[in-house]
Amino acid sequence: MSKAPDRLSQKTLGRLPKAIGRPAYDREATRIGIAHMGPGIFHRAHQAVYIDDVLARQNDWAICGISLNSATVREVLKEQDFLYTLAILDRESSFRVIGAIKDVLVAPRQRQQVLRLLGAPDTKILSLTITEKGYCLDVDGNLDLGHPAIRRDLAAPAAPASTIGYIARSLALRRNAGIRPYTVVSCDNLSDNGRRLARAVRQYAAQFSPDLAKWIEDEVRFVRTMVDSITPHSDDALKSRIADALSLTDGWPIQREAFTQWVVEDDFPLGRPDWEPFGVTMTNNVGAFENANLSLLNAAHSALAYLGLLAGFDTVYEAVSEERIARYLHDMMSKEIMPGLTPPPGLDLAAYRDAILGRFRNPVIRHRLSQIALDGSQKLPIRVLGTIHDNLDAVRPIGRLCLIVAAWIGFAQAKAVRGAPIEDPLAEEITRAARRHPVGDDAVVDDFLGQRTVFPDTLQDRPDFRQALKAAYLALGKGEKPDILAALASNDAPVRPSA
Repeated sequence: MSKAPDRLSQKTLGRLPKAIGRPAYDREATRIGIAHMGPGIFHRAHQAVYIDDVLARQNDWAICGISLNSATVREVLKEQDFLYTLAILDRESSFRVIGAIKDVLVAPRQRQQVLRLLGAPDTKILSLTITEKGYCLDVDGNLDLGHPAIRRDLAAPAAPASTIGYIARSLALRRNAGIRPYTVVSCDNLSDNGRRLARAVRQYAAQFSPDLAKWIEDEVRFVRTMVDSITPHSDDALKSRIADALSLTDGWPIQREAFTQWVVEDDFPLGRPDWEPFGVTMTNNVGAFENANLSLLNAAHSALAYLGLLAGFDTVYEAVSEERIARYLHDMMSKEIMPGLTPPPGLDLAAYRDAILGRFRNPVIRHRLSQIALDGSQKLPIRVLGTIHDNLDAVRPIGRLCLIVAAWIGFAQAKAVRGAPIEDPLAEEITRAARRHPVGDDAVVDDFLGQRTVFPDTLQDRPDFRQALKAAYLALGKGEKPDILAALASNDAPVRPSA
């Protein structure tokens, strides 16, 4: 039996093959300047890579991750001195070891260490990738004061467990100690992410300290960003490939496409890394980039997830390789999204659309549709429903956009029929609605529209939206593998039932 390769670590870095990238700086000489909540695969494939580049020139911006739930990231990465491998997958792939993360704290086990980190003068930035549900917002974008995590933290603000609770508590500690506040950098695919997070933190603080809420409003910068890079989950095939390339074992390598984008609002009172030489766009107009990304890329992703899964596909590449799906995506973006966008200077929307479709066709990336389909009740309001609302007001077509929502309903019904769990914060409510009517009965649409945490009153009360959504649902038909082309209208009228 052959011996398993040694583990990737600081000690074994020198044994890497020459073709493998590695930190171009002395990791021991770096200092932590950034705390990051949610050190999952996207953060480690995106923001941490930019910081890895920065540390070769500025050594005071290393990262300490904060895991709000699981200890797995810390346990795996600690064994390899918090090093990990990034596989950049394209027609010609490459591998690189990232060293920007110096430590990871597990909040449920290390609450006081987390608060000390967030209260330290050297911590100048708190960044976040906690997904939409981590913001604990209601359908109107306000803090959901009835959310179990928020209720729990409000009952004991000094012992927080939620992101909102930790931010408010640590800012209160900095204020009391006379330490200037860190800058908060939201890196989630959430429209107007920094402003939404700021409002939620102020609303939380106002429940027990109006003075703190006012201080946060006056003194704390919550920076907007737009992030983009397709980052599939790690799997055993990736681990095996990394072991072959490195001749070392990596317990949790990550992978992403070659394309990566980060647009950041330039408002950092305590200073920031020198990101520009490494491709970060610093701007005061994040919203224009964000709207294009959320409205085009993320809406297309959700469309691929639900329509692709209903059609029997497993990955983005497989689904977009179906000509009828690709044509639908092109028409949906061109006719129902792009007319409502105002691009920033230099961004050609048609070229951006084509680039997105080109990225989806990367044969090396196995981005599973089931990964994208998670948490639809949180994603669809941000990615799709806002555009539908705007189009209705502007008398623009909505049929193809409604097909995404209808496919989500069909996806939930397919899960419910099989008795498979639905991975969503509203899983219980969605499952009940999905089981109440047989597949193909458009009465199920009324039950889904009754989910007020998903569909705002401004859409629920519109007969034109309800009618278009029912037409889209009926267009999907009752078969196990619906004909996507038949589910599309040939013009800009609402989606019609297939013949």
